Parts: sequence; C-alpha cells; structure tokens
Amino acid sequence: MKTKKIRHVLGISGGKDSTALAIYLRERYPSLEIEYYFCDTGKELDETYDLLKNLEVFLGKKITYLQGVNVEGVAPFDHFLKLNGGYLPSSSVRWCTRKLKLAPFEKFIGDDLCVSYVGIRGDEDREGYVSTKPNIQTIFPFRKNMWSKEMINKLLKNSNIENLVGLYDTLASGSVRARALAVAQEPISAKFPQASKLNSLLDISIESFNRVMFAYLRTINSVVGQLEDFPLLDNEDILAKDDIFRILRESGVGMPQYYTEIPYEVEGLAGTYHRSRSGCFFCFYQQKIEWIWLYEQHPDKFAESLRYEKDGFTWIQDESLADLVKPERMAQIKKEHLLRTQLKASKKKSPYLLDILEDAEEGCLSCFV
Repeated sequence: MKTKKIRHVLGISGGKDSTALAIYLRERYPSLEIEYYFCDTGKELDETYDLLKNLEVFLGKKITYLQGVNVEGVAPFDHFLKLNGGYLPSSSVRWCTRKLKLAPFEKFIGDDLCVSYVGIRGDEDREGYVSTKPNIQTIFPFRKNMWSKEMINKLLKNSNIENLVGLYDTLASGSVRARALAVAQEPISAKFPQASKLNSLLDISIESFNRVMFAYLRTINSVVGQLEDFPLLDNEDILAKDDIFRILRESGVGMPQYYTEIPYEVEGLAGTYHRSRSGCFFCFYQQKIEWIWLYEQHPDKFAESLRYEKDGFTWIQDESLADLVKPERMAQIKKEHLLRTQLKASKKKSPYLLDILEDAEEGCLSCFV
C-alpha cells in the first residue's frame, strides 16, 4: 500500500498540556515529523510568547504562528470584534474560538491529509476539539484511549462485531486473544454500554486494541489508516497532571510563568493566586480571582480589557470590570477564593495549587488544551 503524504501537526496553546505533549512526542517518537503551530489572537500575555520561544529552543524547530486575519496594525481579535459590532464573545457566543482558533487551523491544513495531536490528559474526561473534516484525524497520546469518539463508535458498533472479532482473532495471541474475543463478541446494550466494552478491551491490552483499531482504519481508508505504520500503536502511557509537571520540569522548558503562585493578603490572611489557563488575557472563562490577578500583575492588560467594555457589553455577566476592582469587591473575591482554596485543599492530596484550582470552569476546549 503506497503511503500518501500525511502531515502530523500539534497546536501549542501556550498552556502546560500542549507544551508537555510537544516535548513528550519529540522525546518518545523522534521519527514523527511534526509541524507545530500557535493560533495568535494578538491578545496574549508576554509569558505565553516567552514559553513559545523556550519550546522552540527545546524542539529545535520553529512554531508557525497562525492568525485569523492579517490586517496591518490591527490585532486579529480587534478586526473580528469590529465585524461583530463590538459584541464581546461569551460562553454562549464564542465567535473568538471559531474565527481566531478553528478557522486559522483548518486553513493551515487545507485539504491535506493530517493527523492532529491533542494534549487531553489521561485524568480528564473530555474530548476537546475534533475537526469534522474527513482529512483531519485527531489523536490523544496522553489518554488510555488515544482515539476519537468517532473512530471508537465505528469500530465498536454492533454491526461491526464480526469484523472486530476477526481482527482480534488475527492480531492478538495467548491469553490476550482469548479474553479479548470474549469481550469483542458481546453486543453493546443497556447492561453493557459502549464505555464498558471499550474499557474492558483496553484493560486487557492497550497495545492490542491500538493494533486492532489501526487494522480497522486501514479498511475504511481513514487518515491514520493510510500510514504504512503508526509509531504510537505501542503507546500504553497514561499521563496525568503530575506527569505533565515532571515533563516540563525535566525538559528545562519549565511551566508557563503565569502559573507562578503569587502571594496576597486579605483581612490578615495569606493566600496565593495565579492564572490557570492559556489564551487571551481577557478570556471570559477566567475566574474573578484571575481578573484581579490581571489587574494587579498586568495593569496595562487589565486597562486594555476594561476599554472593551462599552455599550452594555461586559466580560463578566452582570458585573463590569470597573466594579470588580473596587477595593471592597476585590477583598470579598480574595476572601472567597482563599476559603474555597482551603476547603478544596483539605479534600485533595495534590501539593499543587494549580491542581486544586483548575477544576473551576472548564473553559474553551479549543484554546486551553
């Protein structure tokens, strides 16, 4: 089977997970010719650009900067804000994601066959952005199941049982073969949902499941199925948050600086805060304590964010940034944040503040992986 030209790409968000994935794949699978890209909104923190430079040094490759539009002297975000009549993006109208992240990525790929690697961790229960374009196939190397829901649905559907059994019969051996065949033959039902079937097969052998999936993908002419071989088939790593911290530390690239814990005091009590996400410095998904972090650590960026609030449009529903940073309001937010942090810390064993705070609002899956 002749191999077609297939691109391997990895989007760097400026956050810890996508950065760690780039490092992990470079070290674990150096034969993969990966293209790295960053969707630049023109409204990123300086710390994000610093991280990208550090990562380029480690990778020995340039990261391609993509923009939703190229208008001289105008940031891409500002261009699309004007087109949207000054209507600020929100969780219900995320035009920023569509115009500044997804559209530039799909333009970058065009009609080329592409494998896109995404840094969803093994301790997360989410899919992230998966392109609907048939020429793009998404892989999640950190997860126990590195395949997308679409591919899983195709392989495990009841009408494909005979094929699934045949693939395991051919590709597996010994006790793995016998145990997997018993599971493969069991139809999906209310008592045996797809998730249970998938996890049972993965528990028997992740590598065997990957090889069965790869063989199946070759029969349906998917992107990965058109490769002669796929190095990640032997990957049985399941990487969680501690692993991400370790990869960043040991590589020398380090954590994004906006994750650095900075002390604050409120009513005689001491706490720390930081930014928990990559993306635009005025991201509407950030917590109120993060807006205060921005106000106190990057006053120029906060002032710029404040200028966007006009004609009734605000970043936070029912509260303006001007009201948010009134002294009594900031003290209230800090105290609530401190008490919430202490409560969560008492329930969690992780030593990382980031681990404790990150489970607040999930945010935009396209920006923060």
